[in-house]
Amino acid sequence: MKYSCLNPIAKIGLDIFDDQYEKTEDASQADVILVRSASMHDMEFSDNLKAIARAGAGVNNIPLDKCAEKGIVVFNTPGANANGVKELVIAGLILASRDIIGGVNWVQSVKEDPDIAKLVEKNKSKFVGKEIQGKKLGVIGLGAIGVMVANAANRLGMTVYGVDPYISVDSAWNLSRDVIHVKTREDIYRECDYITVHTPLIDHEDPSKKTKKMINKEAIDKMKDGVIILNFARDLLVDDEDMAEALKSGKVAKYITDFPNVNTAKMENAILIPHLGASTEESEDNCAVMAAKQLKDYMENGNIVNSVNYPNCDAGVCTAAGRISVLHRNIPHMLNQFTGVISSMGFNITDLVNKSKGEYAYSVIDVETPLNEEVLNKLTTIEGVLKVRRVK
Repeated sequence: MKYSCLNPIAKIGLDIFDDQYEKTEDASQADVILVRSASMHDMEFSDNLKAIARAGAGVNNIPLDKCAEKGIVVFNTPGANANGVKELVIAGLILASRDIIGGVNWVQSVKEDPDIAKLVEKNKSKFVGKEIQGKKLGVIGLGAIGVMVANAANRLGMTVYGVDPYISVDSAWNLSRDVIHVKTREDIYRECDYITVHTPLIDHEDPSKKTKKMINKEAIDKMKDGVIILNFARDLLVDDEDMAEALKSGKVAKYITDFPNVNTAKMENAILIPHLGASTEESEDNCAVMAAKQLKDYMENGNIVNSVNYPNCDAGVCTAAGRISVLHRNIPHMLNQFTGVISSMGFNITDLVNKSKGEYAYSVIDVETPLNEEVLNKLTTIEGVLKVRRVK
C-alpha cells in the first residue's frame, strides 16, 4: 500500500506505517494521502485513491463532495491540536487586555537611549491595561478546543459563558460545571466582555445554524461597548468589513485573529497572529499520529473514525477469511442487493455493518471464505455503489 504526503508530516506519525506501506512522491500512485494545508481543490484524483487524512481539524482545503462522489474517505484529527490552540487563545486574551505588544515595540524604539531605565518609568503609564480575572468570557462553540478554552479561562478567574446547540456528550462531560451554558449566541453578545469563536464554518439559510460571517454588524450591535473579540477558528466566521468599522468606532476595542489577510492587516486595534494556533511540536506530532492511525485502521480493517464525508463505522479487527467494504449512496434496497450478489456466488456472510451519513452510506461485510475479484466486480455494477474494496 502506498502513501503520499502533500505537506511535511511529523516522523512520529509516519513511523506508524510498517513494511506493508511504501512512501511515494507521486500522489497519483497513492492509496492514501496525508495533508496539512496544501490545497487539493484543483487536484485530479486517481481511481486508486482510497482515503485522505488531514493532519488537523479544518478541511476547507479538501473538496469533500468530490471525494465523496469518488468513494474517497476524508479523515480529520479533531482535538489533536486542541491544547496548542487553547494556549494561544489564552495568550490572545492577555495580549488584548494588557498592551504588551505596544510596550515591547516602544522599548525597541528607545533601546539605544542611555537613559532607557528612566524613560521606562516615565512612559510605562502609556501601556496600562486591565486584568482578565473577574471579566466575562463568551465561548461560541464547545468542541474540543472551545471546552479547553472555557475551562482554562474559568481557572484563571473569568466568568465563562458557553453556547453550542450541538454539544457532544464527551464535551459536556469535560466542560467545567462552573461554565454557564446559555442557549443562544445573543446571550453571549449581551453579557460578555470577551467573545471567542470556536465553530466550524457553515453556510446555511437558517441564521441560527449559519456561522459564516456570524460576527457581523448585526451581532456586534448587540455586544457591549468595548468588547474584545478573538477568532482562532475560521477566517470567514467574521465579516471583515463590519469588524473594521466596529474597531474604528471603538465598539470593538480589540480584534485578535490567527488569520491575517489583506483586510485584517490594515485594521486599527487588531492583533494579527500568523496562523500559529497548531504550530507546536506537540500538536504536529499528535495530528500526525492520529491521521496515520486512522488511515492504517481503514486500510487494514475497513474501519472509519473521524471522517467528515462518510459515516463513522467500527467493524472491529478483521478476523474473518474475507472482508469487503462498500461506499455507496444512502438509498433504499442497497443491502439486499449486496447480500444477494454475495450469496448467489456461494459466499456465506458472517457479519455485516452498515452506517449512513446524509447522502452517503458505508457497509462492511465479512464472509467465511476468501473472496475473489468477480464478487467485487459484480458489486461495483450495482447502481448507487461508488467504490468497492477487498479489505481482506
